[in-house]
Amino acid sequence: MDNLKEYIIEKGQKAKLAARVLSTLDTDSKNKALYAMAKVLEENMKSIIDANSIDMKNGEEKGLSKSMLDRLLINEKRILDMSEGLTQVSKLPDPIGEITKMWKRPNGLTIGEKRVPLGVIGIIYEARPNVTVDAAALCLKSGNAVILRGGSEAINTNKVVANLLSGACKECGLPEGTVQLIETTDREAVNIMLKLNEYIDVLIPRGGRGLIQTVVKNATVPVIETGVGNCHIFVDESADLKMAEDIIINAKVQRPAVCNAMESLLVHEKIAEKFLPIIAASLSKLGVELRVCDEGKKIIMDSIKDEEILKHIVDATSEDWDTEFLDLILSVKVVPSLDAALDHIYKHGTKHSEAIITESYSNSQRFLNEVDAAAVYVNASTRFTDGFEYGFGAEIGISTQKLHARGPMGLQQLTTTKYIVYGNGQIRK
Repeated sequence: MDNLKEYIIEKGQKAKLAARVLSTLDTDSKNKALYAMAKVLEENMKSIIDANSIDMKNGEEKGLSKSMLDRLLINEKRILDMSEGLTQVSKLPDPIGEITKMWKRPNGLTIGEKRVPLGVIGIIYEARPNVTVDAAALCLKSGNAVILRGGSEAINTNKVVANLLSGACKECGLPEGTVQLIETTDREAVNIMLKLNEYIDVLIPRGGRGLIQTVVKNATVPVIETGVGNCHIFVDESADLKMAEDIIINAKVQRPAVCNAMESLLVHEKIAEKFLPIIAASLSKLGVELRVCDEGKKIIMDSIKDEEILKHIVDATSEDWDTEFLDLILSVKVVPSLDAALDHIYKHGTKHSEAIITESYSNSQRFLNEVDAAAVYVNASTRFTDGFEYGFGAEIGISTQKLHARGPMGLQQLTTTKYIVYGNGQIRK
């Protein structure tokens, strides 16, 4: 692209103009556009899948892992799921214009707090084409214009999907810059977006640690940091071990390449001899490599003689406790107490999602109170940290920061507030 900066600035200008219109757009118009977007995806399944097949072939040639290819894959079911996601968002309450509170001052001024859009949102993301749809839906419903910059792995799929969504918006009378995609894989495009303060109000990076840190460290545009998920499950001494096994398998195996998948297992030493051989056998049969501390490895080796299981058991390194594997790999550590588990999570966690399996009410409450994370679970899989599962319809990402938004970011998290003040001639003395 000859003049990349001009290209990006033009996108920003269109988005800024669109944002002004979208901020006052009525709910029915937004919902009509969302329905049209859902319909156009279903009507153009073949073109989407054809484009995705190119991306999948390129990904295989580049040597992407099976889990990454799964993130990239688009098929008929996933298109229907994306369409359903758009429909679900259309049914959610419109947050824009909501008066969250109102009060009257002694001088007669009536002051209210009103929910309004953020403006222009830039989304920088990797691999998963469904993010294109989720981001467009949530930004539109919350009255924001969106500029999308997906990863090179999904460029062909994203181009087709974004053009379909943008076209549906235009058909419904929405402004041209409502949904835009940066249609180049040139990494310099990201660098330009990071400093496009005149046109972009907030940036949301969604992807691996490298991408997120690049955005956070280099952006002058405000950033909502979405999370790397080094998620832990702690099996307490009072845990129901069958429940623990089921939850761990779900949290690790169901979709290992997503940010709410479990990456580290902590097991109380009082149940380690009984539980570790059980979970090691179950996970190894599902293809999971276990990177185990010395104490845990000895327990497993003393109890299991099946070589097919044992070949999945390796020594943990210090780096493993801090790694988001996004694959069928799990770090495993035996800990002497709840306090030790809390200390480990505090040191190595990424403030995303953490869980305890326990029958102890007091331990569950300590875990809920003391763990610093966006989502904390008692006797449930970390895989539930998701906008749809929380009833938000969809999500733009999982925020692990503490400013403005935390956890699954749905419609309300894509808004801000302004104060509205009614008077009858008051002047300040």
